[in-house]
Amino acid sequence: MFIEQAYKGENETWKFVITCILTMGIFISNLLFFLFVDVDPQAAMDDMMRLFKSKNLLLAFNLAVFIPILAVLFLLVWALHKRSILSLTTARKKVDWSRIQFSFMMVFIYTVVSFGIVYYMTPEDYVLQFDSSKFGILVLIGLVFFPFQIGLEEYLFRGYVMQQVGIMARNRWFPLVLTSVLFGIFHWANPEVAELGAITMVFYIGTGLLLGIMTLMDDGMELALGFHFGNNLLAATLLTYEYSALQTDAIFKSVGQADTGVELVLPVLIVYPIFLFILAKKYKWSNWKEKLTGAVHPPATSIS
Repeated sequence: MFIEQAYKGENETWKFVITCILTMGIFISNLLFFLFVDVDPQAAMDDMMRLFKSKNLLLAFNLAVFIPILAVLFLLVWALHKRSILSLTTARKKVDWSRIQFSFMMVFIYTVVSFGIVYYMTPEDYVLQFDSSKFGILVLIGLVFFPFQIGLEEYLFRGYVMQQVGIMARNRWFPLVLTSVLFGIFHWANPEVAELGAITMVFYIGTGLLLGIMTLMDDGMELALGFHFGNNLLAATLLTYEYSALQTDAIFKSVGQADTGVELVLPVLIVYPIFLFILAKKYKWSNWKEKLTGAVHPPATSIS
């Protein structure tokens, strides 16, 4: 199973601590800065925009930061834990790219269709700002850089921490809950949290829970990687908000009243279970209780 892949490497506690410190630094520093420094997130975004003068350049800079950190995570897993990146990704013999493609298309279709319905109902809330040259560059940046950003978040939370905490706790429910909460907390510094309030944590933690369930039920991160990539790519290219963490030259810009936050809760309660139902039917998931809450056992050793 997926969590048990960690037993293929060396798992001393000090190695886990060092890896977490070196790879979670960007998330921890952002959170501490937000909590203890009196800075207006929107003002900070405006200052960054004035510095870079291009939304595409600013997006590329923000996403490029994740490249060296992901490289450090892979290096530490390989050098310290003596494990392959494949064991961090999936319990299968090789990465199933068709799973990545399917989950990407699932969230892509849902996002485009749901936005189309909302746009049809309230077109006055949106402005078409399509610029072919800027949009082309935006798509290129998204395709090149988002895999590193979502790759770090998935490999760190659903991969490394899920597996290492799982073999320490000897169960599956605790790492599932922990990684979901951490995923939410480390997004606390995003500007939309300041704009919409703590209710956005329901969305972030719920999304972390969704991705964690996908990973445990499917014995691999492929579905989570595809879903996360599709979600973030469309968040950057389809619609942008003034208060969003992603300020981009998207096709549309929202000019309506800011959401109350309830709109972020509804997908977690209604849409996410539907996604899981679709995936469960397609990939014939079973034994939910054992895979999500069951015990984690070290591999049996032969006795000579």
